[in-house]
Amino acid sequence: MVVERFFNTFLQQFSLVQITDIIDILLVAYVIYKGLKFIRDTRTIQLLKGIIILIIIMQVSYFANLHAVYYFLGNAMQLGLIAILIVFQPELRRGLEHLGRRGMGKVFNFEDEDEERTRRTIKETVEACRSMSKSRIGALIVFERAEKLGEIIATGIDINAIVSSELIINIFIPKTPLHDGAMVIRNNEIAAATCFLPLTQNPSLSKELGTRHRAGIGLSEEADAVVVIVSEETGKISVALDGVLKSGLTPEQLEEQLVTLLDVEKNDKNSRRNVFARKERNK
Repeated sequence: MVVERFFNTFLQQFSLVQITDIIDILLVAYVIYKGLKFIRDTRTIQLLKGIIILIIIMQVSYFANLHAVYYFLGNAMQLGLIAILIVFQPELRRGLEHLGRRGMGKVFNFEDEDEERTRRTIKETVEACRSMSKSRIGALIVFERAEKLGEIIATGIDINAIVSSELIINIFIPKTPLHDGAMVIRNNEIAAATCFLPLTQNPSLSKELGTRHRAGIGLSEEADAVVVIVSEETGKISVALDGVLKSGLTPEQLEEQLVTLLDVEKNDKNSRRNVFARKERNK
């Protein structure tokens, strides 16, 4: 009887739903999805996590009758909304500009463009490394992932350019102003060049490794970044991740590594980490 009553009530409520209600819900869900997707790769995501925690604490304090805590957090949240608009004005402006550049025809395109952009970035990087390896041009290329590298980018010169093999090669040509240091790729764009990376302090590493390799390993020990290194002496291509260096890669192997590590195939976190599971640390 209870089940039948519940079923009848459900049918009654469902019969009240109109097509406009469904469209309304889908549009709101899409806007929320696009908003979360936009802030995912920016520092805004950290702020969002903090706001969610504060909201949870505020609700707990309300039910626990902690009036002073609830009053303080409630007022702080009101002022915080104004502070968010001020602090994150560049991100909001960039998002609106991005929306305007795409136009209405592309706004409702549900295809994941990030995957295609990442594939293009990998292709251009691999072609550049192939050429630099043959010409014995040293290179140090950092791919930012979940952990932001703002402090590293701040040590270099802003580029903010689309990734292309020609640009990468020109940056690392010896005796040019930008060749010394690391290049950082963020959101499929070259964010900066001539960046300084921390050197590894691992005493077990081979003495044959130069500064470029030690810098790449050092950054991979401190962040989840993927670092691609081309040796100036041997032309060998290497990838550093989690303090582990995989060297002697062919361009095809490099592309395979980057496709996996940069989530192009939507692998989970454990599968990304396991790419290096069978690799021994350098001695």
